Amino acid sequence: HFSFRVKDIQSVYLDTTFCDPKFYHIPSREECLNGILELVRSWTSLTRNHVVWLNCKAAYGYEYLFINLSEELGIKVHVNKLDMFRNMPEILCHVTTDRCTQIHACRHPRDDDYIRGNRLPCGMTCQNGAPLHIISIKPSTMWFGERIK
Repeated sequence: HFSFRVKDIQSVYLDTTFCDPKFYHIPSREECLNGILELVRSWTSLTRNHVVWLNCKAAYGYEYLFINLSEELGIKVHVNKLDMFRNMPEILCHVTTDRCTQIHACRHPRDDDYIRGNRLPCGMTCQNGAPLHIISIKPSTMWFGERIK
């Protein structure tokens, strides 16, 4: 409805990305968060040089993950810039541009090259002279369509 009358609909767009039998089971958001929390908690508790790179392919849509990781673990998530989150004040206290954190969601045009070189996309290579130990987590629903039941 628009201005107390029914609005004419000209077009309807339907996203059928996951309308395929190969997406047999997609875990809930909470199940995924709990799995990621457990992995990140166990990895980052080993040493300060054990860091996590969240390989997020899009700029937006991961706020839920960043906020929950930060709240549960007390670790801010490194991002390249804060300006993209300026209109989302609830996330600003959970992200940082300080590279000296153990959770990164930073981006670089050639991310895969950087991760292979034992450095993060932001260019960080070590802390206190010791090499970083990096695990990469790629939060993607598409993974579940590539797996057998």
